[in-house]
Amino acid sequence: MNVTKQPKTLVLKGGTIVDPLTKKSYPGDVLIKDGKIAGVGEVMADKSATVIDCSGKIVTHGFCDIHVHFREPGREDKETLSTGSRAAIAGGFTCVCVMPNTTPPLDSPETIRYTVEKAENLPVYVHPIGAVTKGQKGKELTEMAAMKREGAVAFSDDGVPISDATVMRLALDYGKMVGAPVINHSEDVGLRNDGLMNEGAFSTKLGLPGNPDIAESTMVNRDIEIAKIAGSNLHIPHTSTQKSVEHIRRMKKQNIHITAEVTPHHLYFTDADLVTYDTNLKVAPPVRSADDKKALIAGLKDGTIDCIATDHAPHTIEDKEKTFDLAPFGMIGLESCFGAVNKVLVKESGWDVESLISAMTVNPRRIMGFETDLFSIGTKAEITVLDTTIEWRFTEEDIYSRSKNSPYVGRTLVGKPQLTLSKGMMAEIG
Repeated sequence: MNVTKQPKTLVLKGGTIVDPLTKKSYPGDVLIKDGKIAGVGEVMADKSATVIDCSGKIVTHGFCDIHVHFREPGREDKETLSTGSRAAIAGGFTCVCVMPNTTPPLDSPETIRYTVEKAENLPVYVHPIGAVTKGQKGKELTEMAAMKREGAVAFSDDGVPISDATVMRLALDYGKMVGAPVINHSEDVGLRNDGLMNEGAFSTKLGLPGNPDIAESTMVNRDIEIAKIAGSNLHIPHTSTQKSVEHIRRMKKQNIHITAEVTPHHLYFTDADLVTYDTNLKVAPPVRSADDKKALIAGLKDGTIDCIATDHAPHTIEDKEKTFDLAPFGMIGLESCFGAVNKVLVKESGWDVESLISAMTVNPRRIMGFETDLFSIGTKAEITVLDTTIEWRFTEEDIYSRSKNSPYVGRTLVGKPQLTLSKGMMAEIG
């Protein structure tokens, strides 16, 4: 990947423009001047413009990932804001939201300000999500209003479920006051027990403790019911079970304002893939059954699930090479994201690529309250150019994260970002 400053005048020529906001697709060019959109469709550019041939490719909004872990501050050996941003731009992402479970956690206005300032000169937009409770201990709320003023876009104790229902209700009340979504790691700790993978036939076969689907779905149902009373913006992360999808669908029919995401790995893998004891497939929540996977795909297609988010979670080789019971939960996923979900959803499940693009662009941006009209004249260019049909083998050379814990290594994916434009920078991925 080659990341350089964008030319003063740039034309993306001859591609298919997919605008996920207007839901229109048409052939045309995109003109960018001084890093801003200057024309879309039929454009006029002087002879000095740099022209990039996009024929046979899709030109669309830059991807937005509202759930990543960049580990800074505290675990820069796993990932930094800088290395995470390179992984993001390589995956076609121009905007990411970093989770607060760092060391120390992002639980104060000062830590939010630190992240915003540290990310200022990075090639993608990095937005911090603040912790709901101090120290992520689930007891005392953080200074949510002050953190919002410093740049927090949402609040979550991600990785640590808010088990106390009263604390969750207060968090939703305050989230409503400050105008930010609240995100809870949907898991009943007692029901999860010491589960290492999905509870079912494969956990029995492999001799690994199981994490039942109801550990997630009961917490999802609880949070939805509390959000219904509070009238707040609740966002449900990494939905993984059929029962959770059913709860979300039921509440959405009642016009309760909730949103939900699904990860690429819960769409791509099932618990059957764990027969190799690959610790890179050890994630929380765990990859589930084939029926759960089918329900997640259906939920995304019918709008029950709003968007795709990677839950990019880097870990060192030393950590992941431990035995399955001792290895940490989590996998990276930015660079492989589009190739994985395009393969599962478009090639194998018959979904249209335009809807997939919406699930990775305008939908997550809407959840976080970001600008959604990225083709508007004068807007800073956030663009991804995609080859949606190329089949390619994912290797460690495709990874720009500091960590390499990906179960996609060696697998064939379909579709790949070719070019990403963000913050005046241009990443040629190829």
